[in-house]
Amino acid sequence: MEGTRPRWRILLSYARPHRWRLLGGGLLGFAGGVAGLAQPLVAKTVIDAFGGGQGLAGPLITLGVLVVVGAVISAAGMYVLERTGQSIVLAARRQLIGRMLRLPVPEVDRLKPGDLLSRVSSDTTLLQTVTTNSLVDTVNGLFIGLGAIILMGIMDPVLLAVSLGVLVVIGGGVMVIMPKISRATERAQAAVGEMGATLERALGAFRTVKASGIEAAETEVVGKAAEEAWRRGVQVAGWTALTGIAGGLAIQVAFLAVLGVGGARVASGAMEVSTLVAFLLYLFYLTEPIAQLVQAATQLQAGLAAVARMREIEDLPAEPVAPVGPAPAAPASVASAPAGAVRPGPAAPAGARGEGPGPRATAGDRPAVPAVPAGPAGGPASVRFEGVAFRYREDRPRVHDGLSFEVPAGSVTALVGPSGAGKSTVFALLERFYEPEEGAVLVDGRDARDWPLAELRGSMGYVEQDTPILAGTLRDNLVLAAPGATEDEVREVVRLTRLEPLVERLPDGLDSQVGHRGTALSGGERQRVAIARALLRRPRLLLLDEATSQLDAVNELAMRDVVEGVAGETTVMVIAHRLSTVTSADQIVVLEAGRLRAAGTHDELVELDALYRTLASTQLLVSQH
Repeated sequence: MEGTRPRWRILLSYARPHRWRLLGGGLLGFAGGVAGLAQPLVAKTVIDAFGGGQGLAGPLITLGVLVVVGAVISAAGMYVLERTGQSIVLAARRQLIGRMLRLPVPEVDRLKPGDLLSRVSSDTTLLQTVTTNSLVDTVNGLFIGLGAIILMGIMDPVLLAVSLGVLVVIGGGVMVIMPKISRATERAQAAVGEMGATLERALGAFRTVKASGIEAAETEVVGKAAEEAWRRGVQVAGWTALTGIAGGLAIQVAFLAVLGVGGARVASGAMEVSTLVAFLLYLFYLTEPIAQLVQAATQLQAGLAAVARMREIEDLPAEPVAPVGPAPAAPASVASAPAGAVRPGPAAPAGARGEGPGPRATAGDRPAVPAVPAGPAGGPASVRFEGVAFRYREDRPRVHDGLSFEVPAGSVTALVGPSGAGKSTVFALLERFYEPEEGAVLVDGRDARDWPLAELRGSMGYVEQDTPILAGTLRDNLVLAAPGATEDEVREVVRLTRLEPLVERLPDGLDSQVGHRGTALSGGERQRVAIARALLRRPRLLLLDEATSQLDAVNELAMRDVVEGVAGETTVMVIAHRLSTVTSADQIVVLEAGRLRAAGTHDELVELDALYRTLASTQLLVSQH
């Protein structure tokens, strides 16, 4: 847990860019307070004029003007502060969102999305009050309260001593409570985040929840999280109410003490009645500065708790952000190789599992499928894994254990194997979502860790297994990774991926809304949109993770032809459980238990590798011998 001082610096860092507007709003509020501070003095002149038989019009008009002017100036100051507070929240949210979206994948895996949303929404909202009203009210409350105390001391030092004695005793008790408010608020915000995470869990599997008939059970789970948030919030409310009561109680006790002592002094002739009335008015006037100070201190504790939660995200490591320039030219060894030519790569260990890999395949003639306009700069990329070892967590077994294989530039390479063999992890390491424990992942002969991250990812097109679609229009989703794509390029990729019937069916064509997570699209349509999105980026390396699993046979064949057609300009890596989609690949890499088992063409692997032959026979691609 961080100390108060670092949190103070963080709070001030949010307020510093807006310091002039804060100063302006504070000065307006201070001016309104000064106008109020003069009112008891004018009230004293009204009483004196009344007692002396003098005219009351002048003092009453002056008092009325002070009331109206003070209210108007205070309202203007409040508006400036509230507007500034909204600007501070906006800046904090932008900063926090930018940080969250640059977190490494392992950190996001560890955190809960609902809790992250809570930090962006409710935690940042607390900054609005603490960085505007709290800071300004503290300063104004101190100055105006000090001014009132000075005037009270001039009027009667004895009554001032009585008042301060009461205020100090009760104020000491309030200071003891303040740290409890900070701790209670931090726990309350964490409970709200947990509630959001629990609700997000249910909404993320909304159809499964309904299909399983567990709405009541999930309601109970989320309800318990909401109840915990309620309990934590009640604790905060209790401590906050106690401090609020203390401020009012201090004034009331002081009023009674002053009334008793002051009445005796008036009776003895030591002070005038008008002075006692003015003193009591100042004492009541102190109610607002004291309330401001107590409220500001309470809000400050809540703000410090919010800052602590926001700081947890700020302290996490973040990936660098850099502009993506043109993809670098491929090394001479790659650029000089004919498109589709397969270079020999590392073989599996001799005799491994009794099966050895056959020779690498050579790319044959590809179907005459037109490519996406303007191929990728630098040409297709090559990939090589050299003795890669990786695990997702230290307490988990290795997913890769000395994995080595090579993907030649311009080829179509398929990764197959049983579930858990580490196929999708290959793509995650290529994208540098994770870093290998041992070995190296090389792209164009260069360690992926030596590439600028934005440049590395900018050279790849990645179609995830669940093909996420973002809320927005169909066009938004297509150009998501290629915002500079022309209309002709969009239309061409729509034609290649056979999305034209979808565009014609949607009411507004490419500009139609696709719904939250693409609910307006079928599973096959979402996959084709994801493939089109990746192709439109013109990648040097195209990664397809079960990208055609939801397509019918006709569209699957068409997508296979499209992929093979672009492979001369783009290296393609495909993960497939349906071997029918990859039988024509230049190279099929068989993984088992995180190691390379065999590699070769479909025919070669059927002949030489028992595991692949079993996989093929279960899918009726070959007969079991």
